[in-house]
Amino acid sequence: MHTREERLDAFGRLMDVLDQLREKCPWDRKQTNESLRPNTIEETFELCDALMKNDTHNIRKELGDVLMHVLFYSKIGSETHDFDIADVCNLQADKLIFRHPHIYDPSQVGEKEPLPLDDPRFLAKSKKREGQNVTTAEQVLQNWEQIKLKEKDGNKSVLSGVPDALPSLIKAYRIQDKARNVGFDWEDKQDVWKKVREELDELEAELKKEDKTKSTKELGDFLFSVINAARLYKLNPDNALEHTNQKFIRRFNYIEEHSIKIGKPLIEMTLSEMDKLWNEAKKQE
Repeated sequence: MHTREERLDAFGRLMDVLDQLREKCPWDRKQTNESLRPNTIEETFELCDALMKNDTHNIRKELGDVLMHVLFYSKIGSETHDFDIADVCNLQADKLIFRHPHIYDPSQVGEKEPLPLDDPRFLAKSKKREGQNVTTAEQVLQNWEQIKLKEKDGNKSVLSGVPDALPSLIKAYRIQDKARNVGFDWEDKQDVWKKVREELDELEAELKKEDKTKSTKELGDFLFSVINAARLYKLNPDNALEHTNQKFIRRFNYIEEHSIKIGKPLIEMTLSEMDKLWNEAKKQE
């Protein structure tokens, strides 16, 4: 691995390259926050895809693309004299220090060089803060939400930090998780199954009536309850669904490849034939 100095040099090199491109490349020169936004979304999803596949090579590559976008927006901010990458980094460092009072003393907010972990003063302060009883990741998360509400430019309500543009499945999980951090949750996780079954019954009842509007509402309630159950059992529903998506793709591709091999289009295959191939694909996994 690289030394701290080498990492800082690499970061500076990337900034220098972006500065040159912004000045000399016609495409880079004309970019704005608005024009970059769709690319940023695409790059973020490409990173998520690499992470899901645990593809180390592409994780490194896609992290670079996302980092480039962070630097690009900061570059645009510096051109309008609103902010630069130093402001971005310092604001993030201050936020992390403020939100971890069990680690840092509040006086370190705004300091360019927080006390190193092995500094005697840091250890003394840490010893003093042991009385805060923050010893688990769960307690850190609960403190995190409370502290965010106290920040000068932080969230004004518990759920205001959940972006509107988040995909609905992830948004549901984050909403429930944030509510949990302030104590709004099931006392016994097993009780959630009663709610799941209740929502499923209500969905089935509306489906039988063929009322699309009410069925859609009940489907949403049912999915929300299933996501809640997954959260309570410490399962990530988005990851779980993506694993199933990939599994379906693999098995369906097997059917399609077989149909091409025998010269019989999928549309001409019977459901029974496709089921047989599906089960073959399943056995090979």
